[in-house]
Amino acid sequence: MKKLELKFLNDDDKTVTYSLEKPVEPADPEAIKAAMDEIINQNAFTSSGGDVVSIKEARIVERTVEEIELD
Repeated sequence: MKKLELKFLNDDDKTVTYSLEKPVEPADPEAIKAAMDEIINQNAFTSSGGDVVSIKEARIVERTVEEIELD
């Protein structure tokens, strides 16, 4: 399953990650940056280390799980 990870820095300069499942592909960097800027401007999210204050990065992550038979 793929996820879009939005990574911000908070008031404590710690990384805060928000994940969105099933991102639209191909990713539109301008739209993602605009959304992240709006999250910061609207003060939409907070964390244990304070408000998110700057953009760190965005990435699409794909995770593969392989079950192991344990007879």
